[in-house]
Amino acid sequence: MAEEIDSKPRIGDDWPEKAVDLIDLVVDTIRDRVIRPIILVGRAIVFGLLIAALVTVLAVVLGVAILRLLDVYVFPNEVWASYTVLGVIACIAGLIAWAKRTARSSDDTTT
Repeated sequence: MAEEIDSKPRIGDDWPEKAVDLIDLVVDTIRDRVIRPIILVGRAIVFGLLIAALVTVLAVVLGVAILRLLDVYVFPNEVWASYTVLGVIACIAGLIAWAKRTARSSDDTTT
């Protein structure tokens, strides 16, 4: 009787391997479809904030440096003239940016 049980071929001897392959496939699919986009969005947010902070610091430092150079070398002890020059430069930059803006279409406007 024992010989009959041993001589039968075993059905599903490789089921643990198939189960591991299925789990691996599910984990890889979840990682590719869910986790990877979340990581990309997170990286974009972090790098965007970092770039915004660095640009802000650079703009402030550059403004202070230009003000100091104008105050010391161009208009000695006349800070008002330095502020006036920087104000005019800022106004011109603002007008240029205003002129280059794109017009809104009538569909985009809200009342």
